[in-house]
Amino acid sequence: MVRLYNLHPFGSQQVVRCQQEPERVCCGGQDALFVAAGCKVEAFSVEARAPEPARPRCCFSTLGQVLHLSYSEPGDYLVTIEEKNKATFLRAYVNWRKRTTENSRVCIRMVGHRLEGCFREASKDQMSIIEIPLSEPPLCISCCPVTGDLLVGCINKLVLFSLKWQVVNEGFSILDFERALVIHIDSILPIEISFCAGYIAVMTDLEVLILHLETAPKDETNVDHSPLTKDTRTRQATAEAGKKSDAYTLSAPQLESEDFVLCQKPTELLGEVSRQSGLSVTLESMGLHDDRAGPPRVHPILYRRFTPDVSSYVFPDDTKLHSLQLLPIYQTDAVTADGKSSPQEKELLSLFCFFSLPHIGYLYMAVKSVQLVSVYQYPEKSHQAVLTPQFLHVITSNNLQCFTVRCSAAAARDADPYMDTTLKACPPFSLDICALRMQLFIGLKAICHFKNHIILLTKAGTEDIPERKKSLLSRKDGSVKLKTPSAMEAGWNLYIVNTTSTMQLYKEMVDYSKTYRNVRTQSCIHLLSEAHLLVRAALMDPSLTEPGEKEELLEAFRESCGHLGDCYSRLDTQYSHLALPYYKMSGLSMTDVLTRIDSVVEDGSQKPERGLLFYINHSLYENVDEELSEVLAAKVSQIISATEPKQLPHALCSPCMKNIDPLIAMNTLKKLNTSGLSSVLVTLTKAAMALKMGDLNTYKNEMKCHTEMELVCGFILEPRLLILQKKGQVIPTEFAAHLKETQPGLLVAAISGLQKNSKMETEEADTFFKVICGKNEDIIPQLLVDFWEAQLVASVPEIELQELFFKLLSQYIWRLSQRQSPDTKPLRNPEDLINSCSHYGLIYPWVTFLTSSDSLPNQNYAEDLSKLQLPFCLSWNHCQRTQVLDSASTSSVSPA
Repeated sequence: MVRLYNLHPFGSQQVVRCQQEPERVCCGGQDALFVAAGCKVEAFSVEARAPEPARPRCCFSTLGQVLHLSYSEPGDYLVTIEEKNKATFLRAYVNWRKRTTENSRVCIRMVGHRLEGCFREASKDQMSIIEIPLSEPPLCISCCPVTGDLLVGCINKLVLFSLKWQVVNEGFSILDFERALVIHIDSILPIEISFCAGYIAVMTDLEVLILHLETAPKDETNVDHSPLTKDTRTRQATAEAGKKSDAYTLSAPQLESEDFVLCQKPTELLGEVSRQSGLSVTLESMGLHDDRAGPPRVHPILYRRFTPDVSSYVFPDDTKLHSLQLLPIYQTDAVTADGKSSPQEKELLSLFCFFSLPHIGYLYMAVKSVQLVSVYQYPEKSHQAVLTPQFLHVITSNNLQCFTVRCSAAAARDADPYMDTTLKACPPFSLDICALRMQLFIGLKAICHFKNHIILLTKAGTEDIPERKKSLLSRKDGSVKLKTPSAMEAGWNLYIVNTTSTMQLYKEMVDYSKTYRNVRTQSCIHLLSEAHLLVRAALMDPSLTEPGEKEELLEAFRESCGHLGDCYSRLDTQYSHLALPYYKMSGLSMTDVLTRIDSVVEDGSQKPERGLLFYINHSLYENVDEELSEVLAAKVSQIISATEPKQLPHALCSPCMKNIDPLIAMNTLKKLNTSGLSSVLVTLTKAAMALKMGDLNTYKNEMKCHTEMELVCGFILEPRLLILQKKGQVIPTEFAAHLKETQPGLLVAAISGLQKNSKMETEEADTFFKVICGKNEDIIPQLLVDFWEAQLVASVPEIELQELFFKLLSQYIWRLSQRQSPDTKPLRNPEDLINSCSHYGLIYPWVTFLTSSDSLPNQNYAEDLSKLQLPFCLSWNHCQRTQVLDSASTSSVSPA
């Protein structure tokens, strides 16, 4: 399905003044635009902010008529396929920017020619033409935008030339090519090829094949990687392969009889299954690969075959493929942390392949996973299309059409592993295609894209009778003779159409979405998703180097996330949970979000949708450093009590709800029906609110409703009743501080329960007791010692037992040696430890006699000494039972 929106992606347009009628156009790099006409190429400098965007730079003659031309930014060269006297030639034009006049001297050389004696210092200031000989006529060409390598398509094979720089003398080097690899593909006649970062796309009239070319590790040289089918093992990949017959074998045999048409069925093969395509692919290496690696190898990743429509009056021209293109998406850091631009190092993030039939286009993702991203349905027959990271531009006979693309949505998932979680989200690439605009142009023939410009070639003259109509009439009556109008010179134009800036189109999309806000929420979300992807694609542009421009796009990105969060918070669907990640990505605080939401009225009588509830619940459960105002906190409590009453006790314990009026919270809790809730958790929450109000009587009455063990279970259900985390610091609550003074045993039992149930780490518990007792890191409070003893009673795992014993014994010894008394009364005496813990042994009478000596200052020292002896007495008993006297003598310790 294609959604139609009347937006304005096209801005002003200007005419390029050419000397002759253009036949071929290409552009690229920073400012290069080339126009081929007859045996001449005109080069223009395209500048975005200049009064005249296309300024003539130079003009140079070619050997013959230009059939194909392609520009490479790496190396800054133009390569052409030229025809003269029915022979084709492959030529590369290097250093063309030094061409000052049409009569300037030109250096012509053969690829790979030795240059030391031929070039002088003056040669670097003149244009060079590199002749590239081939054993077979070149049919199509493609330059890699990453490396500048050149790929040439011939009958049944592809020839790869690597770009290199030859050093002529010190300080002077020239660009050259080196034949690196020949890829033989049986029974294929390429009409278009595309080459990018080791990926090769080949297209015939009805077939598309994508190959991944890579270098094998050196230790895998004995493995045969070249054959893709069984019959290729009989093929010898040697230099003789280049001398094979020029005969072209069609994948689907074509009969000469007009009564029958034999076609193969449509096929789509992805990944390794592409080996079953039946095409034989063999590599012929020129031996120029890296010495540290093995020979190159090739993997097919996609094969698709179409079948011509043989229904009534549909002819081959209506089913031929066109506009093959590989589009790379790079991952770059355009701006450093200090706001300065950094050198651009392109890192390939994802790669997309586009090709089109006259009435339908296909976009595939080709890196990591090969899958179909989008299918484009055109309202009329297309002639050519060009894909950009933000849009797909298609030309028909009289229309320039603009469609949105999903490249940034697919690439975002490759770039960020946290995408589509509660942290981050991105609109799916399965969204309906959006057609932004159809602009009228008469006689459109060719299109190419350059930065924020679209170059259009139009030829509008007296129209001939269409070929299809001729064929229909000739079939109906062979005696009918068609008379064509007298030939007239076509009126031609070369236009540069400026595309609208990203920010301007983004704002238009956002404004347009407001018309659907209350009527058609899905349409509103769709348009806002398109705006979001538009900005996301702009941020992925490696040419984005200006800090101010990037900051403006980032602000628009955050704004679009906020708009999407607003929509999903109001939408009651299976995707309403997306409100949470979009609000997080927007940078809005919880206060900002609650203020923006218009679905909740002041008294909370209107039930909020699931998206808002999902956001509120997750935000309250997280340890955020934001405190809601008293009004907003009361509104949140009303929302939760009306929609999810089970979550009300947990919500009131959130740090965000610190400012809530305790009286309002208490009244809300009293209205709860505790039949389906944990009554002990409700009781503890009431006690916390009563304590906050200073109502100690209500506090005591609530705490008496349950036993100590039940209260511990309640604290385990909601640890935030006792402890909060703020900026990574442990903060005891007012409830915990009150328990320390009134019921320290309950506090220790609760923290032990949290630690045993993995609700708190051991280090956090140690820090908690030090903070609540007001001690620094070097002083161990008695309450922490009580916690360690409680852990022993709770039977900690053996792996933690030794460390726990070390802590306790060290503290006992330190207090005895320093004659320090505990700061509070210990919760357990030695008899309690013996009766409840198997790690302590029964104290012998002679030990009891010594510890009761008058030499000990007070009873606290006697208890510490007894606790110190308990584990050793256990060892003594064990050694006596095992009759190991030597071990017993070393294990016993005499009292001081």
